[in-house]
Amino acid sequence: MFCAISGEVPTVPVVSSKSGSLFEKRLIEAYIEEHGTDPVSGEDLNIADLIEVKSSKIVRPRPPTLTSIPALLTSFQDEWDSIMLETHKLRSQLVQVRQELTTALYQNDAAVRVIARVTRERDEAREALAQLSVVTGSGPSRGPDEMEVDKDGLPNYVRERIDETMKQLSASRRKRAIPQGWTDAESVSTFQTLRTLETPFSGASSLDLDATGELTLVGGANGSSGIYSLAQDNVTTILNASDGAVVDVAWAGRNAITASAGGVLRIWDQQWSDSTTIKAHSGGLKALATHPRDDLLASVGEDKSWVVYDLEASKPVIQAYGEDEISTADFHPDGHLFATGTGNSALIYDIRTTVIGADFKLGGTVSSMSFSENGFWLAIALKGETDIQIWDLRKITQTKALDIGSRVDTVKWDYTGQYLAAGGQAGISIQAYSKSTKSWSEPLRTAVSAVSTAWGNNAASLVAVDSQGLLTWLGISERS
Repeated sequence: MFCAISGEVPTVPVVSSKSGSLFEKRLIEAYIEEHGTDPVSGEDLNIADLIEVKSSKIVRPRPPTLTSIPALLTSFQDEWDSIMLETHKLRSQLVQVRQELTTALYQNDAAVRVIARVTRERDEAREALAQLSVVTGSGPSRGPDEMEVDKDGLPNYVRERIDETMKQLSASRRKRAIPQGWTDAESVSTFQTLRTLETPFSGASSLDLDATGELTLVGGANGSSGIYSLAQDNVTTILNASDGAVVDVAWAGRNAITASAGGVLRIWDQQWSDSTTIKAHSGGLKALATHPRDDLLASVGEDKSWVVYDLEASKPVIQAYGEDEISTADFHPDGHLFATGTGNSALIYDIRTTVIGADFKLGGTVSSMSFSENGFWLAIALKGETDIQIWDLRKITQTKALDIGSRVDTVKWDYTGQYLAAGGQAGISIQAYSKSTKSWSEPLRTAVSAVSTAWGNNAASLVAVDSQGLLTWLGISERS
């Protein structure tokens, strides 16, 4: 029997009533005075809990004499044997750990390969399903009886315009190739800040480029808006109004359109000296959407309605009310579909009948949306979120989520549907889609803050405005 503390035969043995372990009396008493616990079980222990063991007086063996060479050699040999045994044990444990680590790494590598293969197969399956055609009315819909229409549908002459435009654009889109001279992804990656301009439009929330790419229309929270001329490198025209903060702007041919928080839509003449006002919403306006035709425009308002205008007649032609507040909107590039963003979904309407063809459940308020020119994809950014959702109209489902890494306030496709500009307070990210490899990349990320963006001609430039009204032009430097 040996002491649980010293490992030697005790002279005065005692037993702990808590753990049943044997101790040298003087050692355990000193331990109790310092710690108050049993050194084996850790339980509370005091001297009264010790039971003395009656035994005959122990005669300690005579310690080995290390004064002779044979005794030293014997002691060294014993120590050597002990070290060799310990070394052998450690080596055995090391070999075992290496084998376990090798097995774990192999399993991890196999799992990664399986995940990659399954992901590839999933993407291929989605691409195969993407060959389906857009069928208006497929998927969840509310039905026309759930949409309150203020007027008796679109006038026939407006419907004929929309049908004619849809036939022309949809037929040409299928055969249309990327225009010659269009900026490639490698060139986009070299975009630099070409120029900046501080404008008087503080609190800006939107901008738009005209068809020539020479005129930039931007509005501010102070109620005024202006037109910047690229050729003159200055704001050439100030469009003053007293309708409240300008919430959105758009070009319709040579006509500048401004929408205000006071609910007034202004159609400026082509000399930008006078304007026609329309107030169709009972509350403030939220956003504008330009139709592929220059003579049609849509707006959404705080009254949960959207309105389509005939710009030639300067009048609204239809107004439809929904159940939820509408934050933004956009027209399909063929002009027959109209998308609105609400607090929890994106609704796709047939503009001719106001029937809801699809209801994309999103789980957040839409801050920006943009149809791709391919006619199939709709990019959606949610308020306060860092990712962009790509929805496919052909299968009525989300096909991709692009995590930008910072809050996204605005999204905008280029004309070819290759590039998607995502802007926010932290900067701009340009996402590029390769049709040949069916993959996404990020050719450009810049710290230029943006609440709204617009692509220049041939995607050779990108114009952005921040909340302070600072205009920034990104493009290829002539020196590069």
